[in-house]
Amino acid sequence: MLELSDITVRYGPFLAVDRVSLRVDAGEIIGLVGPNGAGKSSLVKAIGGSVVPRAGRIVFGGEDLARVPTHQRIARGISIVPEGRGLFANMSVEENLLMGGYPLKSKGQIALNIERSFALFPILAERRWQAAGTLSGGQQQMLAICVGLMSDPKLLVLDEPSLGLAPIVVAEIGRTLRGLRDKHLTVLLVEQNAKLTCSVADRIYILGAGTVQHHDAADKILANPVVLDHLV
Repeated sequence: MLELSDITVRYGPFLAVDRVSLRVDAGEIIGLVGPNGAGKSSLVKAIGGSVVPRAGRIVFGGEDLARVPTHQRIARGISIVPEGRGLFANMSVEENLLMGGYPLKSKGQIALNIERSFALFPILAERRWQAAGTLSGGQQQMLAICVGLMSDPKLLVLDEPSLGLAPIVVAEIGRTLRGLRDKHLTVLLVEQNAKLTCSVADRIYILGAGTVQHHDAADKILANPVVLDHLV
């Protein structure tokens, strides 16, 4: 579904991403794990179109995205939940969901997707008319995931969804991601939290200093003490 080939991202003289290649197949959850400064968010921005790579190709569904602007990438089925959640703080839970559903033409489908969001995280139904900025951090992240799902994406990219959250909330997000995989949604999970990533991902790419340091199936990474030490 998504293939990055030799992607290079620079900010002036600073090399953020150095010839990174990765593949996400339909129906997979792929983890991209690494510390701050590893280049994870730069790759997310390149996929979304807000950063133009200096070199390399990004292909989605067989189409080279080089000349495809951000709004058209969304229309093609890429939905990105950014680090920091990207919610409209003064708008209600439902209003944020409506914003996420703007690419859809059917009001009926938008209504169904809102109800699906409330089924996914019932606490959001209770907070339906509450301003997003007044929600707890965990509730905001739940809402951000639902906003990302509102457009019925083919690929959901989650950038640091566990950041700053309590372990019990992280565990709930993990259960939700496994449920999405059971529904055959394709997910690229970009995380520092190796425990969460290993618990939900089919394959994992470990990023460090802008390059892929290791790539393997999640179960093999869990069985490799050398790699695990690198992740801790």
